[in-house]
Amino acid sequence: MSRRRKKFDVKNAALGVAVIALTGAALREQLRKPQEERTWEGQILGVPYDFRAPTPERIRERMWNPNTSSIFTPHIFGVGWTINFYPLVHPKSRNEAERELSRV
Repeated sequence: MSRRRKKFDVKNAALGVAVIALTGAALREQLRKPQEERTWEGQILGVPYDFRAPTPERIRERMWNPNTSSIFTPHIFGVGWTINFYPLVHPKSRNEAERELSRV
C-alpha cells in the first residue's frame, strides 16, 4: 500500500490564514465591546460572522429560506457564507419572489 504525499498548496494555506485572521478580527471586535453590547454576530471586512450557538430556526432560515432569493446567506456558525438551497430547488419560486419584490 503506497502513501500519497500531499504537496504544499499555497492557495489553501493562504485561504486558511485568511479565515483564521478574519475569525481573530471578529472575536477581537466583539471582545472590545462592553459585555452587555456583545452580539457575537456581524461583519468584518464585508464577510459575515456569527458565533452564537446554532438553533433549529436559524439553521432553517439560512439553509432553506423561501422568503429570499439569495443563494448565499451568512454561516450558521463561524465566518463566511452558507448555501440557501430553497432557491436552487425551487427556481420558479425564486423568480416569482424577485418579481414580487420589484413590484413593491
